[in-house]
Amino acid sequence: MNLNNDIVLRPRFSIMLNQESKIVLEHFKSNTKKNSSIHVSVIEPHIFLKITKEKQHFWSPQLHLEVLEEGTSSTIKGLFGPNPVVWTMFMFLHFLVAGVFIGCGVWAYVNHSLNASTLLPILLMIAMVIIWILFYFGGQVGKEKGKEQMNILYQFMQELISKNPKK
Repeated sequence: MNLNNDIVLRPRFSIMLNQESKIVLEHFKSNTKKNSSIHVSVIEPHIFLKITKEKQHFWSPQLHLEVLEEGTSSTIKGLFGPNPVVWTMFMFLHFLVAGVFIGCGVWAYVNHSLNASTLLPILLMIAMVIIWILFYFGGQVGKEKGKEQMNILYQFMQELISKNPKK
């Protein structure tokens, strides 16, 4: 899997398997304790692979897999992302910056209509753009710090699906 794309913050992938989804899910359930560095949670038809608490850092990713039934075969759809708490905080800050930007735009428009100084609201709008750019680069730094763990999660998943589960 190529994780070198600099734009995508939450990479996705899809894998076709020649096994029924129930067999794939049971295989993941039976291997939940095999790896001491990865925590596996199975809530049918979803599988969550996370780095254990001892090895986690702020930017540690998790891998969410959804196993979809397609007759006698199945498809695994995967999504890498940060811890949901980190992702929620990150999105909240983005919306906060966007709200302040819009509010400053309204403030600048009102001041312009009243022939008052628009310097402060425009400076704040520029500051919000700079903060948004810093958030973007912060996300890129986080993605870079989490790449090694993303590869560990992906390899663990590949090892599990490449083994033939007992039927």
